[in-house]
Amino acid sequence: QVQLVESGGGLVQPGESLRLSCVASGNIFHTVAMGWYRQAPGKERELVADINAGGGRNYADSVKGRFNISRLNAKNTVYLQMNSLKPEDTAVYYCNCRAYTDYRHWGDYWGQGTQVTVSS
Repeated sequence: QVQLVESGGGLVQPGESLRLSCVASGNIFHTVAMGWYRQAPGKERELVADINAGGGRNYADSVKGRFNISRLNAKNTVYLQMNSLKPEDTAVYYCNCRAYTDYRHWGDYWGQGTQVTVSS
């Protein structure tokens, strides 16, 4: 199995920054992509940003220009630098890892979630 451990959430004021970290460990043969999703109360979980093994990145329109995703492939670690935070960024943020555990089998693995609250 694959385990994800997230850190870095918290309470900040509008305009401030936070950095989320996620480390994947376990039976990982090859990591296809890692990313961050978020879920606000009463809303569906949505993609925030992801990055594939080649370094290609995708961002939600709502975070473009404010958030930056980066990755350490050798350590199966992904970071999300969040700048100019807004109250609407408030949500539980979940780390995702899409990985092969052997030559044939792959899966989507999730962290436990970390709360980000942006409020004055």
